[in-house]
Amino acid sequence: MKGVIVTKPGGPEQLELANLPIPEPQAGELLIEVHAAAVNRTDIVTREGKSGYATNPILGVEVAGTVINVNGKSTFSVGDKVMGLVNGGGYAEYAVMPIDRAIPVPDSFSFAEAAAIPEVFLTAYQTLYWLGKLQQGETVLIHAGASGVGTAAIQLAKRISNATVIVTAGSAKKLEFCRELGADVLINYKEQSFDEEVLRATNGQGADVILDFIGADYWEKNLASIKKEGRWVLIGVLGGVKVPQVNLFALMSKCVQLTGTLLTPRSDAYKAKLTQDFILNIMKHFENGSIKPIIDTSYPLEKVSEAHVHMERNQNIGKIILKVK
Repeated sequence: MKGVIVTKPGGPEQLELANLPIPEPQAGELLIEVHAAAVNRTDIVTREGKSGYATNPILGVEVAGTVINVNGKSTFSVGDKVMGLVNGGGYAEYAVMPIDRAIPVPDSFSFAEAAAIPEVFLTAYQTLYWLGKLQQGETVLIHAGASGVGTAAIQLAKRISNATVIVTAGSAKKLEFCRELGADVLINYKEQSFDEEVLRATNGQGADVILDFIGADYWEKNLASIKKEGRWVLIGVLGGVKVPQVNLFALMSKCVQLTGTLLTPRSDAYKAKLTQDFILNIMKHFENGSIKPIIDTSYPLEKVSEAHVHMERNQNIGKIILKVK
């Protein structure tokens, strides 16, 4: 089969389409004929050799395709359309997936649409609800609102919790798209001081929940933007990993709950439980059309390097898809 590997840690030019053996499903796994995969930030970190947890030589953590082999007890059968998270190996013609992480693809969805769901929607669901404890009618600040996770989080917060959604993004085009998804307050971080805008929009109270993709560069402004007893979930460090000085008392005095998380290195059991909870509570919203996957661009697998460059330029609105079949 064809699969994408990294010749050595580095830039997109290190991605290579190689001929590789088809993986064998172990007990409790499905073998999937992959029709579409998606590009994620974790793939770039792995490509650069910075993740420290990737073991599969083939990149890719989410796929959509057709079941061609079932090893173990399962409600899935050969020929079923599924999507879900894999432990690497997604950028390939075939991949193995734990049975308890497989999600049925709605009949009306293409494989490309299905591949745009697992990583970003599971991440958004985890951060908003398992970690952020978002309640009905609360206010959430979502940075990188036009990103894959951002577009997922806007929809979940609005449709599931009727939250007031504040977003940041770097262009009028991205902000307008966020508005169309349901965002209430739009902040161009290149032109506005987002902490001032958040406080203005919340009558000086701040946001109940913050989804933070940026890290160090936004530390002080996030601290100013969060409500007393708010929940701040750190899910990315695009703006750096080290804050020169941290006033711990400022966190304490606001009674802030600060949680850091990554989904990819979580245990198989955690991902399985998250997937099953997501199926139970969220998939019905995809089926009735109230929540939808957002696709920015699709590339053939052979142009995976171009797909990585596109993500690194931060110009995408929603997901970048790799078409395999």
